[in-house]
Amino acid sequence: MNARGHAQLRVEGVDALETHYQGYHQPMKLARAACRYLLSYLGIDEVVWDESQSRVIKAQDETEGYILARSTEANRRPVAFVFAGGIEHRDGSEVILDESILKRSLNYGLIARGLAYPTYYNGLFSDLRLPLTRAMASARSEGRGIWPCDLTTKGFFVPSLEPLTENVVILPKLFRRLVDYMGDGGMMDGFRAHLQARCEPLVRVSQVHFTRLDAVVDVKGDRVRLIESPENLIFLDKVLCKKS
Repeated sequence: MNARGHAQLRVEGVDALETHYQGYHQPMKLARAACRYLLSYLGIDEVVWDESQSRVIKAQDETEGYILARSTEANRRPVAFVFAGGIEHRDGSEVILDESILKRSLNYGLIARGLAYPTYYNGLFSDLRLPLTRAMASARSEGRGIWPCDLTTKGFFVPSLEPLTENVVILPKLFRRLVDYMGDGGMMDGFRAHLQARCEPLVRVSQVHFTRLDAVVDVKGDRVRLIESPENLIFLDKVLCKKS
């Protein structure tokens, strides 16, 4: 909790487009759509945005809601499923989160509407991951939200960061890594080496193969693409990354 009694969350299993990251953002129309859905889902209104329309300055936010979480991540944020309304259980009590409850969550709603990418970590059980993947597949096949614009696996050109902020819709984790690298003046021919140095371990679900993020990113000149669909990756927390 901060001094105002607020806590940041990491919303489990999903990653919406960035509205502000190191001074950069992803295409704002879709990023704002995810923000608007979050606020609407939670019943938060009277929202006042900052000049850039990327941060909420003030809102009528004393609405009822709760989270289900079983862990915190490296920055001490609860890794949570988020729900509107009340719950009959006491704070801190154990709740079995099944698919029927999952489908009422903000997490599922974002994925089902195509407003966020699936981004899985090893703490997420398969009986929750698979329904999220099915919801994502439906959103993608029906062309909802981000999916008609998605270039993550198709490939995109990155001569500079400007295209990423205006019209290139990609997995936010990949966007953040590009900003981390190019924001310091890096050229694309060194991007994979940069990722290798970061050493982010993951599992390719389709192959049950332990590898790293740099191994699933293809770079040819200024063209970048992920060679595996996001839903087929499980990122690993606190795992020794072998330089294999």
